[in-house]
Amino acid sequence: MKRTINFSSIPENLTLVEKLVDDICTDHDINGDYYGNIMISITEAVNNAIQHGNKYDPSKNVEVGFDTDNDAEILSFTVEDEGEGFDFNSLADPTEPENIEKLNGRGIFLMQNLADEVDFSKEGRVVELNFKMVPN
Repeated sequence: MKRTINFSSIPENLTLVEKLVDDICTDHDINGDYYGNIMISITEAVNNAIQHGNKYDPSKNVEVGFDTDNDAEILSFTVEDEGEGFDFNSLADPTEPENIEKLNGRGIFLMQNLADEVDFSKEGRVVELNFKMVPN
């Protein structure tokens, strides 16, 4: 069951994403820690799109998409912004000693550790996060 939402790049619209994730997790009987992993990963991706991609420009939109494979074994989310993109291959490792005390730079690291698969495309303007269904 595909779902897509589009919204302007203002932080208040994050509630739309939280509602989408809540609805999807309810539909697929996902709760507990795995629900938390999905919510944190998707909201972090959307925060990055609003802040870093679209630079809080309300005239630029963020699109969040959701789909499952035929057997509903993988939940797939995409987050796309209208920014310039970034080089996702040259990100600083937030666990390195010189980066430990920095206040930012952990979002993608979090996504990569909470989702089963994270892929970037369109020069970094799109992130796809995949979550394998796990029995409760």
